[in-house]
Amino acid sequence: MTDATVLQQEIAAEQQHVDRVYARLVELRRDASRAEKEGYQLAGVGTFGALVERDAMVFHAARRRHALDTEYEGLVFGRLDLATGAVHHVGRMGIRDEQSRPLVVDWRAPAAAAFYRATAAEPLGVVRRRMIQSRRERVTGIEDDLLDPEAAPPDMRVVGDGALLASLSRATGRGMRDIVATIQREQDEAIRSPAAGVTVVTGGPGTGKTAVALHRAAYLLYSDRNRFAGGGILVVGPSGVFVDYIATVLPSLGEDTATLRSLGSIMVGYDASRVDPTGVAAVKGSLKMRRVLERASHDAVPGAPTELRLLYRGTLLRLDAAELDRIRRRALPKGARRNEVRGTGFDGVFAALWTQARAHLRSLPERADFEAELADRQDFREFLKAWWPRFTPMRVLRWLADPDRLRAYGEGVLSHAEIRVLQGSFDALAEQGPTIADVALLDELDELMGRPRQPQRRSKDPFHVRDGVREVSTYADRQAAARAQQIRRDDDYRDYAHVVVDESQDVSPMQWRMIGRRGQYASWTIVGDPAQTAWAGDPAELDRARDRALGSRARRTYALTTNYRNSSEIFAVAASVIRAIMPDTPLPSAVRSTGVEPVDVVVDAPVLPAAVREAAEKQLAEVAGTVGVITPVPRHDDVAGWVAGLPERVQVVTALEAKGMEYDAVVLVEPGEIAVDRAGVRTLYVALSRATQRLTTVGTDRAWHP
Repeated sequence: MTDATVLQQEIAAEQQHVDRVYARLVELRRDASRAEKEGYQLAGVGTFGALVERDAMVFHAARRRHALDTEYEGLVFGRLDLATGAVHHVGRMGIRDEQSRPLVVDWRAPAAAAFYRATAAEPLGVVRRRMIQSRRERVTGIEDDLLDPEAAPPDMRVVGDGALLASLSRATGRGMRDIVATIQREQDEAIRSPAAGVTVVTGGPGTGKTAVALHRAAYLLYSDRNRFAGGGILVVGPSGVFVDYIATVLPSLGEDTATLRSLGSIMVGYDASRVDPTGVAAVKGSLKMRRVLERASHDAVPGAPTELRLLYRGTLLRLDAAELDRIRRRALPKGARRNEVRGTGFDGVFAALWTQARAHLRSLPERADFEAELADRQDFREFLKAWWPRFTPMRVLRWLADPDRLRAYGEGVLSHAEIRVLQGSFDALAEQGPTIADVALLDELDELMGRPRQPQRRSKDPFHVRDGVREVSTYADRQAAARAQQIRRDDDYRDYAHVVVDESQDVSPMQWRMIGRRGQYASWTIVGDPAQTAWAGDPAELDRARDRALGSRARRTYALTTNYRNSSEIFAVAASVIRAIMPDTPLPSAVRSTGVEPVDVVVDAPVLPAAVREAAEKQLAEVAGTVGVITPVPRHDDVAGWVAGLPERVQVVTALEAKGMEYDAVVLVEPGEIAVDRAGVRTLYVALSRATQRLTTVGTDRAWHP
């Protein structure tokens, strides 16, 4: 029986139980609505006691009905198979059948605690933990963790990564069982690391770093919910593709309070996916850019008026370019935020005009009246708006598209070669939006310029009905409402309790500054692999920026050493590539052999499109899961056209977007175009290690081979 058949059968089995749960949910909704209506009828008794009883009955029935409505999506998200033979389905709320037998155990109940706390080191009586993904009432996927292989009955089916560990643990010989225990112990220790400080998890491809990071987030949310759900958990990944890939993991663990962001979407209002060439990204990611941006944020506005001429009571008041420049500089000393001192700049203009008026006019009103007269004039207001507008980060960043301004801002900060590298890299901001590296620059500008003060919004009373009337509530209800109010965060929330950074080796110094602003009071989980870094800048600068973001918090490091994603045949190719430039770097051990060697296809350029499509079609026939077609960044759109019309299981991503991803089979297009420099070789290493079962490389030469 194939893995795909087993998966389908197991999904169908879970679907039967989920169908039963939702059928029972319909009955409970009907009962709650009937209780609510019956409560209103108590008012007819005519006594004060009946009115109080009515309010309480209606309130609790309405609250129950509301809970049944709001917990509809993804109601069942887990299952525990216990050593005793019992089975518990875990969900967002507890539901019992007509005989009061549990259909779903509330995730907060003691019986569900093992879903979060059980590990291979301490299974807590759990043989298999199953995560169930669903869309409304339909089960869409399952993923198993086999926590106690020795207690698993022979007919127990295990799917996902858990199936791999199960097969390894049941393999002949003590050695494989030891390897599985090592994998699970390494991961468990990192997941259950103390919440405070910084937990650093390192490991090569296929060692489960991302799984550890996400399970750790779920574990923290469970172990100290008030702290981590109240303060929030921020999970940062390298790309939008990666964030979409992991988006179902935490909900499948019963947690939907974490915030998931890619490096291109951390700043509110942006979701960048464009990438810069390696050299450009290295300059944009350097800490030198902060000084460049600081100069830009203090500069005169392009196209702003260079003179102010006002006719006041028959006298011409005039401020020339030099005077306006002096006013701007006085109002905007080093360290000042431009949007926050706008009023100071305006005050400087009023003061200069007042001085001139006093020198030329004998009769003047009080200064306040003088300023009021000027402020009423449309031409004066238009001047102030043009001379010192409200600035947005994007407006200032676009100034760097001007070669003269870029040279002026970079003089003495960037080398002439770095300035030449940046020239032209900001030209597409207006039409195409920012690159991923630009988002960190925009966030820096936002910090440098500040924001105008916004009126404070009043919090809504969740029990308010109308003036002077509030719903009947208990102390527990009021406390729950207060906690819900705390979790409601601003769009640009920056006070997270915990920050998870995945693929951290690719975070530039400027991006560390951006993330650090969101985690000033947080504990951290940092996950990465130095051998996979695409950062081409100064390693020492990168270390300084990361250390500054993490502060003086205590650090604990956990190393994952076993690659259980790739077959040994696939990882041998990837390892040979990275060892060519990093011969001494420690690599994980690939413990699984399939006997299937990777295929390298070399063709002439005119037949490359047909060869790529043929390879993808062949992979579709050989594996039941996803097929990743990985391309050099410039070729993405072309390659997507080559495989257009193939099933949705085929996913086209760039070599950079493939970071953190996993596919059953991979077709890697033109590997030689990826490995153009040391950073490119590391990126190729990543691309070669994405496949679990099959790997085919298709290109026009073999020069990329070591």
